[in-house]
Amino acid sequence: MNVLNLEHISKVYGDKVIFDDISCGIHQGDKIGIIGINGTGKTTFLKILAGLEEADEGQVITQNGLRITYLPQHPEFPKDATILSYVTQGQKDQNWNPETEAHMILNRLGIEDHEEEIEHLSGGQKKRVALAAVLANPTDVLILDEPTNHLDNEMAAWLEDYLNRFKGVVIMVTHDRYFLDRVTNKILEISHGKLYSYEAKYSDFLEMKAQREEMEMASERKKQSILRMEIEWAKRGCRARSTKQRARLDRLEEMKNSTAPVRDKSVEIDSVETRMGKKTIELHHISKSFGDRVCIRDFDYIVLKNQRLGIIGPNGCGKSTLLKIIAGVIEPDSGEVEIGDTIKLGYFSQEIEDMNSSQRVIDYIKDVAEFIPTRDGLISASKLLEQFLFDPAMQYALIEKLSGGEKKRLYLLKVLAAAPNVLLLDEITNDIDIPTLTILEDYLASFAGIVIAVSHDRYFLDNLVDRIFEFDREGNLTQYEGGYTDYLEAKKRREGIETGDAVSFKADGKDEETPKTEKDSVKTWKQNRPAKLKFSYKEQREFETIDDDIAALEARIEKLDAEIMANATNSGKLNELTQQKTEAEAQLEEKMDRWMYLNDLAEQIEAQNNN
Repeated sequence: MNVLNLEHISKVYGDKVIFDDISCGIHQGDKIGIIGINGTGKTTFLKILAGLEEADEGQVITQNGLRITYLPQHPEFPKDATILSYVTQGQKDQNWNPETEAHMILNRLGIEDHEEEIEHLSGGQKKRVALAAVLANPTDVLILDEPTNHLDNEMAAWLEDYLNRFKGVVIMVTHDRYFLDRVTNKILEISHGKLYSYEAKYSDFLEMKAQREEMEMASERKKQSILRMEIEWAKRGCRARSTKQRARLDRLEEMKNSTAPVRDKSVEIDSVETRMGKKTIELHHISKSFGDRVCIRDFDYIVLKNQRLGIIGPNGCGKSTLLKIIAGVIEPDSGEVEIGDTIKLGYFSQEIEDMNSSQRVIDYIKDVAEFIPTRDGLISASKLLEQFLFDPAMQYALIEKLSGGEKKRLYLLKVLAAAPNVLLLDEITNDIDIPTLTILEDYLASFAGIVIAVSHDRYFLDNLVDRIFEFDREGNLTQYEGGYTDYLEAKKRREGIETGDAVSFKADGKDEETPKTEKDSVKTWKQNRPAKLKFSYKEQREFETIDDDIAALEARIEKLDAEIMANATNSGKLNELTQQKTEAEAQLEEKMDRWMYLNDLAEQIEAQNNN
C-alpha cells in the first residue's frame, strides 16, 4: 500500500534543473536509500517529501494522518535548550513516558549528560542529539539526511539494527555503503533531473544500474543507426505529399531533437607525490591528556613506507588528536614526534578549518599554486578544478554557495594539489558522494606514499587499509592486521576466548600483571598474539620481481656511467645524462629500502610459519 506519492515533480534552481517531471510511489515497509553525486538534489528531494520545500510543479500526496519526521543534514536548535528538553519536545501528551525512550537512545549514541545545554556540544554531538530526537518521536516515516555522520562503528551497528526493526518507512541519504546494504530494500537514484528506482540493496543496485545504462546506450546506438538511414532517405529528395511520407519526416525530426542518455561525470584524481627518503614518521612514547581525560597513553610506533593505517575507536577517544599531533597542529604532553626530512604532509582535517567561505573557488586552489604538477605534466588550477567537477561557472562562485559535499571535494583537491607523500585523512568520507568515494579509494590504493585515515566508514577501511589501530577509552591503542572485516574477526576471536587470570595486554604489548603459572602465560600469549603476518597480493608480486628491478636499475646506472665518460666534452649531453643518473640512483635507493622491508617481512613470515 502506498503511503506517499510524488506526481510529476519539477524543480529548478537558477539555470539548473534539479528534477524534471519525476514520479514515484513509496510503500509501507520500504527502506529506501537515495543515491546521486553531490549537487544532484538528494537533500532537496528529502525536503520536498518532508513538506519543508515546495516543488515548482507537481504534488506530493500523503496518506491521511501520516506522521513524518525529518533529520536535516545540519540541524538547528533553539537557544538555551537542554539535550533532554529538545529530544522530548512535543511528546508530553503521549500516553507513555517519552523520557525513558530518550534516555535510552541518547546513551546508545554516546550522549551521557542529558541536562547539558546543546550550545556547549561539538558539531558531531549536536547531530547525534538531533538523531535521538527523531528516533524518540513516534512516527510512520523517518526521513534521514546523513544519519551515520559522526557515529562510531558501534553506534552505526546499533542504528542499523534499530532501523531494521522499525515498522514504518525509512528514506535516507547516506554515503555509508555497508549501512545502505544492510538496511535498505530499495534504491532511488537521482541523475540529471531524472529518478530511477531499483528494488534492490546497494550491492545489487550497482549491477542493475550498469545494466540500465548499457540498455540506454544500446537504444541510443540503434536510434543513431536509424537516424542515419532516415537522413539518407530524406536526402534522396522524398516528397512529403502522402500522409505516410509526412509522418516519416515528423519521426525523423523527433529523433533529431531527442536527447541522448547522459552519464554522470566522474572526478579525475591525479597528482604527483613527493619522493620519500628512508626516515618516515616516528612516534616515541606519545601521551596526551585534556584535564583528567587521557586521550593517548604511551603510544610508540614507526610508520613504514607506503603503509595504509586505519584509526578507529569511540567518538571522543583521541583519534583526531593523534592526527593533529602527527601534523604538528598540537603538541603531545610527553614523548616525541620525529618527521623525516623528505616527508611532505597533506592533512585533511575533519573541521575544514582554513576554508574562507567568502573566497572564490578558483582562488582557494590558486593559494596552493597557479599550475599544479600531475603525472602528465603541469596543468592550470582551472583545469584541475574541472577534473574535480567544478565547471567554469562554479570556479568563480563563492565557497559559501557550495554544498557540504562540494566543499569537502574542494578541500580534498587543495590537499592533493600540494603533492604530499603522506596523507592524514580525518573522516574524509563524510559528505562525499559514493561515486567520488569509489574513485578516491582507487587513487589511494595506488598512492605512492603513506596513508593514515581516521574513519567510521567500514567499506572505506576494508578497501584501503592494511593495518588498524583501535583506541579504547583509556587511551591505549591495539593493533590489528588487515582491513575492517579482518579486525572484526580478530576481535571476535579475542573476546570469545575465556582468559581466566590471564595477562591483560596494552597497546605496546607489555603485560600489566604477571600470570600465576607458566601454563597461564602460554595460554594468554596465544589468545592475545597479533593476527598472522602475511604478504598482501601487491606485496607478493613486488617481492617476486624486486630483485630483477634492482638489477635493471644497476645496469642502467652502469650504462649511464659509460655514456657520461664518452660525452665528457659535450656539456649539454653531459648535463642530461647526469640528471638521468641522479634520478636512477634515487629510484635504486627507494627500491633498496623496499627490498629491505619486504625481505624483513618475509623472514618474519617464515619464522612465524616455522613456529
